[in-house]
Amino acid sequence: MAGPEPDMLRAKKNIGGKRMDIISVPTWWTIWMLFHLIVSVGLLGALTHQAVAVMMPVRKMAGPAGFVTRFRAVPAPGYAFAVCIMWVITFILGSYIYIKYRTYIRIPIEQAGYWKTQGFFDFKEHVASIGLVLLPAYWFFWKNAQDPEYDTARKVLTIFLCVACWFLFIVGHVLNNTRGFA
Repeated sequence: MAGPEPDMLRAKKNIGGKRMDIISVPTWWTIWMLFHLIVSVGLLGALTHQAVAVMMPVRKMAGPAGFVTRFRAVPAPGYAFAVCIMWVITFILGSYIYIKYRTYIRIPIEQAGYWKTQGFFDFKEHVASIGLVLLPAYWFFWKNAQDPEYDTARKVLTIFLCVACWFLFIVGHVLNNTRGFA
């Protein structure tokens, strides 16, 4: 008897001719969002440590090291490669997630009239792209960390990327709270 499929079977996804019911679509996007979150928090921590070490270097300790002294006493050049890799991974994950955002989240936000929220997210895209373009210069200046000629450029780039990373994190978090994601 060849009748219509039951609703439960029809709801399962048909991928490559085989039924895939391992995880739901919202769970799939939530997992990608969590990966994006984990890498971005790692990037945020690395850039914050590096920026504090650049802005307030530890010259000579005059007593027992407190929390702030230990926080800023990290070897800043050691973070450069990790920052570059995490920025690229976060950018790629964010670009993949953008597919879902563009079709299912942005349209309702525009329909609700949240123009400032939408504008901040558009600006977030530009800031993330600018950060991506600056990574080769950032890596070069940190690769040559012993050269005092690059101290100012290294400091400015590191602080800019740190501020940009915090901005990207906060705007992404607020946007996710505005509409919800997966």
